[in-house]
Amino acid sequence: MPQIELVRVSGDYGFEAKDEYGHSIKMDSSPESGGQNYGVRPMQMLLMGLGGCSAIDVISILKKQRQEVLDYSMKINGDREAGVEPSLWQNITIEFHLKGNIDEDKAKRAVELSLHKYCSVAATLEKAGAEISWKVFIHPAV
Repeated sequence: MPQIELVRVSGDYGFEAKDEYGHSIKMDSSPESGGQNYGVRPMQMLLMGLGGCSAIDVISILKKQRQEVLDYSMKINGDREAGVEPSLWQNITIEFHLKGNIDEDKAKRAVELSLHKYCSVAATLEKAGAEISWKVFIHPAV
């Protein structure tokens, strides 16, 4: 079972979390709520996890389809519920930017498979009520 260790290292809300392999990430609250901007907000970390999970899936699927992915990036935006606690992610939009000799239909299918079949983070967010929408942009190799 994965284990995470979290310790306070900066001010009241600045934390560092480590996994069992020693990988670490810094977290903090916003300055408006007493934080010092030491690290990523925990809710934004969920969006980062979504990006990482889906990116691994998409690249893996495209490699199996012999698509040449020279570069890859994503832009993820989210809106949270207003005026409620806890304030969950409500709408998430993702732009997938892929560069290379890539068939657009294969890229779209890879994203669809990731978000609707393989990515556990996407499934977790959707079960919590988030709607995830996405677009794929293919940038040709120069």
